[in-house]
This record gives sequence, structure tokens and C-alpha cells, in this order.
Amino acid sequence: MKKICLISFLALFQLNLLGQNPEKTDPDNRIEWWGDSDGYINQQAKVTLGVVNDVLNSYPPTLKEPIERKMALLMIDNVLHEEKAPYREAVQEFFRQRIRKAVDEIRKEQVTEGAVIWQLYNHAFVVKTRTVTLGFDIQRGLPGIAGFVISKETMLPLLNSLDVLFISHIHQDHADEWMAEQLLLQNKPVVTPPDVFANLPFYSKILHPERKAHLIHEIPLPEKGFNLKIVNYPGHQGSTILNDVTLVFTPEGMSFIQTGDQSNLEDFGWIDSVGDHFPVDVAMVNSWSVYPGQRVAHGFRSKLTIAGHENEMGHTIDHREPYWLNYLRLGDPATFPWIQMAWGEKYHYLSAPNKQ
Repeated sequence: MKKICLISFLALFQLNLLGQNPEKTDPDNRIEWWGDSDGYINQQAKVTLGVVNDVLNSYPPTLKEPIERKMALLMIDNVLHEEKAPYREAVQEFFRQRIRKAVDEIRKEQVTEGAVIWQLYNHAFVVKTRTVTLGFDIQRGLPGIAGFVISKETMLPLLNSLDVLFISHIHQDHADEWMAEQLLLQNKPVVTPPDVFANLPFYSKILHPERKAHLIHEIPLPEKGFNLKIVNYPGHQGSTILNDVTLVFTPEGMSFIQTGDQSNLEDFGWIDSVGDHFPVDVAMVNSWSVYPGQRVAHGFRSKLTIAGHENEMGHTIDHREPYWLNYLRLGDPATFPWIQMAWGEKYHYLSAPNKQ
């Protein structure tokens, strides 16, 4: 009889725990998650990414990556390589928080030497020097998931800071219609391949420099009062998708190249000789394009490579490129110096190699 009563008591206790409404309990104070696997995974992501934030703030991007930073990046990989990750509130807040921080920094940063480089989401980069602020493939997140989109109000200060926007190709994880239109309304140039935004009313205002290897163009910056020199390399994603690989020269004498989703072996015909024609300070490359045999690095011969396009949340897990693969893909940093950056991080590039 006593045994039956004990079993009944335990069963009622278990039902009582399972019947608790998790919404009535602050997740940060919950010590029991039975029956709420989804809530458990979200809270685990929140705790993990909170630690990640602390570590990234203490260990910013550097050529000699400390083990603490490496572990933080692998923790990001582990959280984001889960099927529901883009829909999880903790992941969405991490994303928004990191981008808000970067936008605020870009607005306030006063650059007196070299360049400060931010990686935003996916393969979006901002490069700010003393005289000019460049944007590459800047977009606001995943349009189909409300919590994974940066608000227009947040992005407006960034638009006000940019002098020019380069969009590598047509895919929405690189091309943001609203961003492009707003920049054009400010009389600032937007540069794209000819098939991007082709059916939109503002298409005629977009610049489409000839896609030709090693040919220098001048892009007018009316708001700055000078022209910006660029080379618009004729890249491709696969064999058919036009993908501009843009090399930009700043008035300070530095140069920055961003590859978009470059992934066509036939284009090595010009990739192999970029460094023969121009010095390249920083190459911002899609992380899977750097092999075979570090051929992109050999071709660009850049002083610094920054990997990009990691953890694009619109991709399936097998192509949600992780940070841990960069250690294999980019090779020994002593041969071709490289760094990797989390969403919203910045790196101060100084053109003299011994200052890195």
C-alpha cells in the first residue's frame, strides 16, 4: 500500500512539473525544463551566446588567434548549426545586438590611420578610412523571418555613413533592394552587375562598370567631391550567375577587394594575375573560394585575407559555412595572413605589415 501511495505521489509531482506554464516563469530563473525541449534549446543558446559575447569583447579579431577566441567561434558554430536556429529568439537577439553595436561604431569611429573594417551579417563588410566609407553586399538579414531582419531605423545611420555600396550579385543574401534605393536617394552611388534590380524603377540610377579584368574605372562620389578608382573583375557564381569581384582603391593608397560568391574555376584565368597588376591590402573572400591549393591567396597576394559568408542562416546546415572549416581552408596564417570575424566585429588594419 505504501508503495502504491509513493508511486501515485511521484506521478502527481511529475504531472505538476510538466503542467507548469513555462511562459509564467522567467527562463533565466528556471531550473527545470522537463517537457519543454524547445524552450530548453533556446535557453541554452541564450546562455551560450551570452558567454560568446563576453569572450568576443575581450578577444577581438587578431592574426594570432587565442584559444579563448577560437572556442567562442566554435560555440557560435554549434548554436547556429541547428535546424531551428534562425527562428530561435536567442539567436535573433544575438544577431540584432551584434549589428546594432557595429552600426553605432561605424557612425562614431574616427579613423586617422589605416582602415577599420567591420563584418556585418553574412558577406557584408564596411571599410572606413580617413576619407571614405565603403559598403560591400550589405543587407538586413532573412526577409522571410521577422525576427531575423534588422529594422530600417537601425540601418539608416549606416546608410548615412556610407559613401558607396558595391553589390556583388543578385541573390538576396547579398542584394538588398531597400538599402540600394535609400542610398541612391542620398545621391550616393550603388554599383552592381547589370542583372541586379533590373525590373525596379531606380535601376537606371545604378552604375554598371564594364566587367573587365585589370581595367580601372572611376566612380564619382558627388557627396565627397572626388572620384573613387575601382577594378570590376568579371566573376561568376557557378557558370552563369554574374558576380562582380570589386577591387577598390582609397585616396590613402590602400586597396580592398571583395569576392561576393565567387566560385567559378574558369575565372582563375584572371584571379591568378590580380597581384601582378595591383597591390592588394585586404581581400574579403567567401570562405569556400580559397582553395584548391590556396589559389585565390596566391592570385591576390593580399597582405591580409578576411574570411566571410560564414553561418548564412538562409542556407541548409551543410552549406551554413562554419568557422572551424576556415582553419583547413585558409591554411597557415604565416604564409597568407588571415583572420575571421563574427557578426558585427571590427578590425583595425594598418597598411604596414609590421603593424598588424
